Amino acid sequence: MILEIRVPSPGESVTEVTIDSWLKADGDYIERDEPIADIQSDKAMLTVYAEESGVLKITVPAGTTVSVGDVIGTIDRSAKGPAVSAPAAETVAASATPAPAPAAVHAEKTKTTYATGVPSPSAERVLHEKGLSPQNVQGTGRDGRITKADALAASAPEVVAKPVVSVPAPEVVAKPVVSASAPEVVAKPAAVPPPAAHPRERNVRREKMSQLRKTLAARLVSVKNETAMLTTFNEADMSAVMALRKKYKDAFEKKHGVGLGFMSFFVKACCEALKFFPQVGAQIDGDDLVHFDYVDMGIAVSTDRGLVVPVIRNAESMSLAEIEKTIVELADKARKNRISIAEMQGGSFTITNGGVFGSLMSTPILNPPQSAILGMHKIQERPMVVDGQVVVRPMMYLALSYDHRVIDGRESVGFLVKVKEFLEDPTRMLLEI
Repeated sequence: MILEIRVPSPGESVTEVTIDSWLKADGDYIERDEPIADIQSDKAMLTVYAEESGVLKITVPAGTTVSVGDVIGTIDRSAKGPAVSAPAAETVAASATPAPAPAAVHAEKTKTTYATGVPSPSAERVLHEKGLSPQNVQGTGRDGRITKADALAASAPEVVAKPVVSVPAPEVVAKPVVSASAPEVVAKPAAVPPPAAHPRERNVRREKMSQLRKTLAARLVSVKNETAMLTTFNEADMSAVMALRKKYKDAFEKKHGVGLGFMSFFVKACCEALKFFPQVGAQIDGDDLVHFDYVDMGIAVSTDRGLVVPVIRNAESMSLAEIEKTIVELADKARKNRISIAEMQGGSFTITNGGVFGSLMSTPILNPPQSAILGMHKIQERPMVVDGQVVVRPMMYLALSYDHRVIDGRESVGFLVKVKEFLEDPTRMLLEI
């Protein structure tokens, strides 16, 4: 009996997805509840699992965009699975028959996991650029999957070509020439460089935009066109936060099992500042202005597929340790493409950290329907005047982009000043004074 494999709904309002990769090959025997494909919506990567055991028939190849509910393959439930008895397979393999039995072939295939040797989308692009085949790369990711780091570390084909060291030979042959003037003329061909065509190549590659990238592009244009976005700047002296981290970092990690990072201080500072300026966390919904008495804090995370924003629920009621643990958990899910759509919906404010990439100053773009976003940047030592003296302090530029339709200049500047004050004197926000 044939069972159709249909595209599941990743969530409300999602109508199209892209088949990122098939985790099983056409004709493979699959078990019930075994992962068989990864699909990518405009918000997250989801895995399709087999509803029944049987032989897989793939009808829609990877890379195709399909609608929710479309049939992308079938499972032949009437097909029998591979033989369970291992000794029987070994006996057949040991016989004098040149071709191994089908059961033995399948047993050999199933020694590796479904993801072994399968590159992630970003790794596939890197391998394509290098001209490498996935079969020549050892995957270190989950279940043997080839990660972007594996692809970047893989040797390019040019390295293999280096052993051709026949260049010295013409020089040796040229030297025995007796003529005084001849050696100079004959020796020149030995110094001829490789063809100069390679560095002058003008290759052009074309690749299909992912569903996530297309959605991001549409939303970013929408934000620029449909909001009155402005950005206000300030700077914070990070001396106090850095001293606090240095003093309690080891004890904090020993007690809570997670490192004490900068992000938890910023989350805490923004939550406290929103108590003074709640308008910064409001949102427009039609003709209404929606206010929240809680803070669902979005944290922008960069992944191989693009930028995603997991949400920390009720961040205003969390301790630094709880915030750090939640950030680590959500970021890990996001980078492994296993974060759910529900975990990225409903944020009321967002923080993005361009400093991890070396950005000194930027204007972050709003994350709709939110009205404000805070941009963190690189901490850099700069000369500052303190009490009439020039001293060197670790400084960070802060940027608050906001929708002027919702937030006036007083609220935006006042909010950013509060964040600055809490960061420069973190005991105030920890003691809630």
